[in-house]
Amino acid sequence: MSPGASTAEKTRQPTIRRRAVLAVLGGGVLASSGVLASRSFGAPRFAAEPGLPTPICTVADQVPAPIVINPRRAIKFAWSGTGVCTSSVPVALHRGYFDKHGLDVEIVNFSGAQDQILESIATGKTDAGVSFALQWLKPLEQGLQVNFTTGVHGGCIHLLAPTKSGITRLDQLRGKTIGVTTMVSASKNFYSIQLAKLGIDPNTDVQWRAFPGDLLGAAALKGDVDVIADADPNVNLLEKRSNGALVTISTNLEGPYRDLSCCVLGIRNSLIRDEKPVAAALTQAILEAAEHVANDPDDAGSVFAKYSPVPGPELAGMLRLHTHHHHPSSPQLVKELAVYIADMKTIGVLKPSTDPDKFATRIYANVFA
Repeated sequence: MSPGASTAEKTRQPTIRRRAVLAVLGGGVLASSGVLASRSFGAPRFAAEPGLPTPICTVADQVPAPIVINPRRAIKFAWSGTGVCTSSVPVALHRGYFDKHGLDVEIVNFSGAQDQILESIATGKTDAGVSFALQWLKPLEQGLQVNFTTGVHGGCIHLLAPTKSGITRLDQLRGKTIGVTTMVSASKNFYSIQLAKLGIDPNTDVQWRAFPGDLLGAAALKGDVDVIADADPNVNLLEKRSNGALVTISTNLEGPYRDLSCCVLGIRNSLIRDEKPVAAALTQAILEAAEHVANDPDDAGSVFAKYSPVPGPELAGMLRLHTHHHHPSSPQLVKELAVYIADMKTIGVLKPSTDPDKFATRIYANVFA
């Protein structure tokens, strides 16, 4: 199931450090420039599109030989620890995927502060992190030095309405108030885009109010807001524990968005530039962990439960609703980012002069090329 998972682990606050013995990989191992490459995984191979670099780890991608860093490399990984959709990070830690690739990873928990994650990577305080693409695009447009190397999954954002409100569609939200956790959240950006597509100006035709995540449900039921938007696990739990008083009316797994990455892996530019094999090994570990989440959500839920008050079986149920098999680290990710960039321009978050294709190409790094 999981490669080389170690039982030896040291934990401290606010970071979690794990160091384990490197798992022995099957097949012959060749050393080259400090990187060990073993035989490829037992996965189906498909021909790459002519003229494009070989992609990795989508349904019909080619899987490269495992990359192992030798000597081992210490990595600081920024993580919020609140979104179950990022379960690939603790799975990579606890199920040996980081170890397998010669990485000693220290997870730095930012307790939900997504903007601080990106800033920590860009300033070199951490090396990499996972978060919402929609939340990171504006800071990257402003020049923060981080590149995306892979998508991690799709689907985890929901919009809920009180059952008694009669609100069942997004086109009913003109003049309404929408509750979110922050004014720069991925949920706010996503539903601003959806409203704009319906001819509803997200800046003037609706109001937005911020509440702590655990108070969003009460805000909707008390009438302080008309609907609420957030990500799993919070929004899923709010609906389940409302006893039918709240109902999902929209998610980011509808229409063209069901085929897009929601969260992405970002790595600081200098690491990619100076130690590309390390960036590739880190990306490969996250990709393998994402597949683990997709193939064994029960185990992934039990791993994430170490960091959450929510029971593992409930978390596993949420993971089954996401698309953890979808994690392109090929030029397909550039196309997906370009969609989001074009959308963010329509709501005035990104500059009118920003070219979606050029910007998407600039912030993507193919670490396997």
